[in-house]
Amino acid sequence: MSEPRVCILQADGINCDHELFYAFEKYGAQPKFVHVNKLRSGQDTLRNYQILAIPGGFSYGDDIASGKILAIELVSSIRGQIEKFIEKKGLVIGICNGFQALVRTGLLPFGNLGQMDATLSQNKSGHFECRWVKIRTEKSACKFLPAGLVAEVAVNHGEGDFYSTKEVINKVEREKLVTFRYIDQKGKPTMNYPQNPNGSTNAIAGVCDPSGRIIGLMPHPEKFIEKTQNPNWRRPDFEDLQAGFVIKNMVEFLKRS
Repeated sequence: MSEPRVCILQADGINCDHELFYAFEKYGAQPKFVHVNKLRSGQDTLRNYQILAIPGGFSYGDDIASGKILAIELVSSIRGQIEKFIEKKGLVIGICNGFQALVRTGLLPFGNLGQMDATLSQNKSGHFECRWVKIRTEKSACKFLPAGLVAEVAVNHGEGDFYSTKEVINKVEREKLVTFRYIDQKGKPTMNYPQNPNGSTNAIAGVCDPSGRIIGLMPHPEKFIEKTQNPNWRRPDFEDLQAGFVIKNMVEFLKRS
């Protein structure tokens, strides 16, 4: 497959769509902005795409809870399209608010559309976090992310604590659904603030579903695609740990398929 087609979902309050568009275009895909209303009305359909990308921001002002109203739209208004998209093995990525929406649809972590098994609760710091952190990919069910990749990424969220019952967290770990963890300066998973910006259980920064084709993460890989996007890029000791491999690997996986 050449140049996979990407649906960059838009809705009121989403504001990281242009960064995500740039990242997919840079790595050889064909992104297109698609407002959720066009999917609802039938003006466009997920059948036309191989990747569904849900950007970050504050969809619908994060009324009720972060990503909740967008999740309701996805489950109620375009449920059939999503089910068919998953059936034909499309890839889905949700970043920050997009991750929150995917968790609230039930697509993450277990692919149970319409049934929430986890949540993203308020940061344990008690306030919005806007900083750079490091994450590491884990050995997971994800089809396109190998273990051991380290990236520096920006976080911008108030509700990023991945949380559920002990039984659910144990199942997530047992089924290898953790794709990313927050790490310290030694490269070890950490619960310490500020390296772990939200206190997320088991330092979980992102997860995938059992199929390995749906992923979500709180940090923003699309915000560090070029070296100069990092505020420290001119320092002599700067280590260029770009997070763009997340998007690049998605595109290359589909090109090989």
